[in-house]
Amino acid sequence: MAHTAERPAARTRGRPAEFAALGTRPGGRRHPMVAAVMVLPLAVLLAVVFGGAEAVITQASSVAGLLGL
Repeated sequence: MAHTAERPAARTRGRPAEFAALGTRPGGRRHPMVAAVMVLPLAVLLAVVFGGAEAVITQASSVAGLLGL
């Protein structure tokens, strides 16, 4: 399928445009580490609010037990 839609350019100039362009590459894509830093705080918050942290810890300890660690 052809790529038909381009990512919209930042419409403002100055600091907001610089912040929006943080970590972008010349092709308009963000570096994976920048994307991870952007999403991790929300992921941690949702895990704590909905009890997902306990499930992850439980599963990690089970996998560690299977690996003999």
